[in-house]
Amino acid sequence: MAIPRYIEIHNEIRQRIAAGEWKTNKRLPAERELAASFNVSRMTLRQAIQTLVDEGILERRVGSGTFVAEKKVSERALGVTSFTELMKKSGRKAQSVTVSYKVTTPSVSEMDHLNLKAEDEVLVMERLRLGDDEPILLEQTTLPVKLVNNFTRSELTESLYKTLIDAGIQPGRANQTITASLATERQAALLEIKRGDPILAVRQVSYDQQDNPFEYVRSYYVGDRFEFKLTR
Repeated sequence: MAIPRYIEIHNEIRQRIAAGEWKTNKRLPAERELAASFNVSRMTLRQAIQTLVDEGILERRVGSGTFVAEKKVSERALGVTSFTELMKKSGRKAQSVTVSYKVTTPSVSEMDHLNLKAEDEVLVMERLRLGDDEPILLEQTTLPVKLVNNFTRSELTESLYKTLIDAGIQPGRANQTITASLATERQAALLEIKRGDPILAVRQVSYDQQDNPFEYVRSYYVGDRFEFKLTR
């Protein structure tokens, strides 16, 4: 399977940052310049940049451009809980709307987080999660295809954790990184908020009871509709 061009660009930028070419708080070249250097459209370049922003590797600063992000303090979650269970506990009905669903090659970040190889395939699905018809979060989940190739699309998109548990995959711990962010135009449209409204951006790697990573998730929560509680 051919690697999407935006993933190739994502991987190269990430590798150049790791090699020290662009250091923390360093401003990247303008989008037009970068797009020309990669010989791609600005739309393709923006897709690669947005993926790196979602992963916390880059950050956009209004009026200034795109910079290499500083490493932030992260909090380890005590366990993994499904969105359906969270809504049930709060007395709300959980719903999911599938925005996109595709099998593709993993990015370098996805390989790192899920212990995959370049020749492996991943399923990437984007879902809008609602509670009582109100958008709560936009979620992009990456799963190894070898883990889920026996399941139907509806089984994975409607209740992923129930499907995995029924198949004997028991979720265990999770590592989460939670940062404050501002909604992009696309996120705002899907979440029914305004562009620039505050959101919580969460990156999570979930592990099973044998401590094997089984999912990499990037989620965007509406700031005034959700809160995290940590117990020590």
